[in-house]
Amino acid sequence: MMPRTLRRVVHMMLFCPLSKGLQGRLPAIKVKYLLLAWLGILVVSWIVYMQYASYSELCRGHVCQMVICDHYKRGIISGSSCKELCDQRTLTFHHCMSTSSTHQVYVGLWKERPVVIKCNTEDPVKIDGAPDSILHQEISLFDKPTRGTSMDEFKEMLHDFLKVNLGDQPSLNTLVDRVINLADVNSDGKVSLAEAKSIWALLQINEFVLMVALEEKEHTPKLLGFCGDLYVTERVSHSSLYPLQVPLYLQALVPETLSTSFNHWLAPTWPRRARITIGLLEFVEEVFHGSYGSFLICDANPYHVGYNAKYDCKMANLRNVASEAFVRGFLKGKRCETNADCTYGKDCTATCDRLVKQCNTEVLQPNLAKVCMLLQDYLLFGAPSDLRGDLEKQLRTCVTLSGLASQMEVHHSLVLNNLKTLLWKKISNTQYS
Repeated sequence: MMPRTLRRVVHMMLFCPLSKGLQGRLPAIKVKYLLLAWLGILVVSWIVYMQYASYSELCRGHVCQMVICDHYKRGIISGSSCKELCDQRTLTFHHCMSTSSTHQVYVGLWKERPVVIKCNTEDPVKIDGAPDSILHQEISLFDKPTRGTSMDEFKEMLHDFLKVNLGDQPSLNTLVDRVINLADVNSDGKVSLAEAKSIWALLQINEFVLMVALEEKEHTPKLLGFCGDLYVTERVSHSSLYPLQVPLYLQALVPETLSTSFNHWLAPTWPRRARITIGLLEFVEEVFHGSYGSFLICDANPYHVGYNAKYDCKMANLRNVASEAFVRGFLKGKRCETNADCTYGKDCTATCDRLVKQCNTEVLQPNLAKVCMLLQDYLLFGAPSDLRGDLEKQLRTCVTLSGLASQMEVHHSLVLNNLKTLLWKKISNTQYS
């Protein structure tokens, strides 16, 4: 029972401020508030249900670990992270970040170090869900190279594969040697069949190919280890330019202006955003005429660009970056219909279609223009008043760039350097530089 004194206090707080006329209408008001309360409960219950349904559909790391460890224990695959994942259990899955049921992404721990764990799984609608069925579907990924393949034949396989994906670059032999060294987990100067199957499966993932090709670049996450087609990268502290991402099922309920306002309020200070932007522009330079050709940013999305604790730009997702040679080849008439045409893994048709479609609609728009469109809102809100006019002018020029950058290299470089210089002058010799 509520103490009498407490009941009186509650009564005074609830009813004394109300006029007599309002008190007379109190039963109706109570009904309205009761309806609102029930509506609120229904909305919250729906959100909780959608969150649970989304999590159970998208987050299947236990399946990925089961399959990988089964193949490892049977000697089918190998990798630098297999013992930690399957035997020692020092590589563990934690927070789920998956946005696709076939592309599993988790924040995890490896010997107490925060990492990101990524692996591909079969679409659950295509299999019956039984463990034996899943293992049967997954094992087909590791069917190459076959037993009896010589080292020279395997190197030729790698060279031909990378030539299709990256173009006929003079430095491909160097990249092949890099892949061989990566596959040689026990550093004995040889590549076992299990090691060869693992690295071949990994190369079917376009993000992995890019991480190996761009491993010396400052703004690409570092590859830390792998097991079969599961791979581990360094954790990017902030995996998006914007801290708030409204789930798809809530976007119809949350006005875009509201989410934009929240992101403006939660974003880093402008000088720090300028530092992140400079890093992103440097990444655009890194993928333009690099050692292994040029790459197209097919989808310049704020949720693919991250940054670390020092506000240095780090690409959180490279799945939407594709070799210009690869995209050009398919735009000339090839289509993503079969595994023979598409070299991007067991879900290669969907991946290839996605990349080519995204780049096809924007192929005449260089990376810099796409990035500047992304940066317009990110950079202009909160920009210093003495810089805003020049910044708007530079971004306006940038977004109007058209044609492949290779066809307008001088103009492309001039616009990029002007924008970098403008930002750097403002933050140089400060605590943000």
